[in-house]
Order: sequence, then C-alpha cells, then structure tokens
Amino acid sequence: MIKMDNARNSFAGVLPMVTKNIIIINGIIWLAQFVLFRRANIDLSQQFGLHFVASEHFRIYQLVTYMFLHDPYSISHVFFNMFAVFMFGRTLEQVWGSKRFLTYYLVTGIGAGLIQMLVVFLRVQTVVPAEMFSMVNSVTVGASGAVFGILLAFGMLFPNSQLFIIPFPFPIKAKWFVIGYGLLELFFGVANRTGDNVAHFAHLGGMLFGIFMILYWRKKDRKYGRFY
Repeated sequence: MIKMDNARNSFAGVLPMVTKNIIIINGIIWLAQFVLFRRANIDLSQQFGLHFVASEHFRIYQLVTYMFLHDPYSISHVFFNMFAVFMFGRTLEQVWGSKRFLTYYLVTGIGAGLIQMLVVFLRVQTVVPAEMFSMVNSVTVGASGAVFGILLAFGMLFPNSQLFIIPFPFPIKAKWFVIGYGLLELFFGVANRTGDNVAHFAHLGGMLFGIFMILYWRKKDRKYGRFY
C-alpha cells in the first residue's frame, strides 16, 4: 500500500476524467473476462491479448487492447494496476491535462508491448524448439507497462515527494522508489526465472518510452514558455 504526502495529495478531492474512465473501463472489462471465462469458457485474451508478431494470432490492434485486459483468474492483477493509476495518474492528469495524460498512457502502454515483443524475438533465437513454441504462442495482458510509465513520470515530475509504502515505517522519496523498482524489474528480467509469468521488460519498456516522451515534452514546452 502506498500513501503520498500532503504536498502532492492536494488533488485527492477530484478524480479527473481520463483517470476515472481508465479505472472504470478496466474494471468492466475484467468483470466481462471473469464472467465469460467462468460461465462460457471464453478467454478474451486469446483475441485481444498481445500475441508475438510471428504468431498467426497476432493482430495490430492488440498493441492497444492488451493493456485493458488482465488475468481473469485473479482480481489482484487489475486491482493493483488500477490502484496505481488512481494514486499517481490523477496527479499527472491534473498537471498535464487530460489529452496529454491519455496520450502518455497509451503511448507508454504501446511502447511496453513493442519492447516485450522485441525481447521475445531476441530470446527465441537462443532457445530449443519446444521453448520457442511456448514463447511464440505466449500472450501478454495488463496495464502494467502504462502503469510503470506513470510511476516513472511521477518520479520525474515530483522526485522529492514522500511515499509511505506499507509495511515500511519510513517514507521514501519518489525518485528513489522509481529507480529501485526499475532496477528490480531489470534484475528479474535478466534473471528470466522459469515460471515467473511476469513481463518485466514490458514494464521497463513503459518506463523507457515514458522517459523519451517527458524529455521531448520538456524541450517542446520550454520552447513555448511552458514549464512543469
């Protein structure tokens, strides 16, 4: 659980439009996944989850739709992603405005998917055929790539904001939290543990695309006399 200090929690009274709709849409889609899977054995991730580009099931629209799907077996996947959107996304939307925040969310999510496919492509070059079949036919779902982009943005815009992470009894500055989390994702991604079932490089891809977008916007905004 994460709490922000009062200085950065001043927007808590208002839930901006895009943040609110992202949470609602993800919640409704997860509920649809859950009901269809339990009642009719229909798995929406097979059609709308992100398949590897070499798979016969890959469709270009999956680069967008995958980030609105989550694991239908457990509510924790969608809950923690949407909790992060609620905690950090609302502040970013208040600072940037709805249009820029939505653009950022979608681009970092798409970027995360592209990085995930790139990593799968590199890995299939070095594995045995049985593992290759499994990797090529794997499906990626979840908003985590965009969520890590949001975390990255919060850490860059509010680096010294204090985060209270339960159960730790002391606050952590946002910049150290983001750096630490990113390093953990890099470690687990490189370790490539069997059975991990987490797209660590997709998370890092969301952060990478987030850095590029923020640096681009900062340069553009300074040119026109806008700062954040």
